[in-house]
Amino acid sequence: MVHKSGNSAGDLNWLLDDLVDRVVSVEHAILLSADGLLIGRSRALSMEDGEHLSAVASAFQSLARGTGRQFGGGAVNQTLVEMEHAYLFVTAAGEGACLAVLASEDADIGIVAYEMNMRIRRVGQFLSSAPRFPASVTATGGAGS
Repeated sequence: MVHKSGNSAGDLNWLLDDLVDRVVSVEHAILLSADGLLIGRSRALSMEDGEHLSAVASAFQSLARGTGRQFGGGAVNQTLVEMEHAYLFVTAAGEGACLAVLASEDADIGIVAYEMNMRIRRVGQFLSSAPRFPASVTATGGAGS
């Protein structure tokens, strides 16, 4: 669950729409939990595509974190996937949340990364994704174990 001072998670869609509207070549933006649950999406992205992108972004971020741990690279600041016709950016956004952006092939990756980080700085302190289960439940292998 995302917490934003007295507002619902849906209130964060303005942040995603602003990013898409103001940054050239950014086509879609989502906010997701670290475990891949879609929290918010820009208006042009369908729910189905938003959920798919959320799962993909979470997987890439998880792979990057594992690589950082295994090979001493440290914490992951951002994951960037370059495709033939698009870029996928995934950046940590608050405790347990990520911001993911899909941009076209002509995107200036420096500007996109900068704009993502500026928006995270503006609202990042209000973002957090609570674990789906209390620590005592996951530590014991589930409820009633």
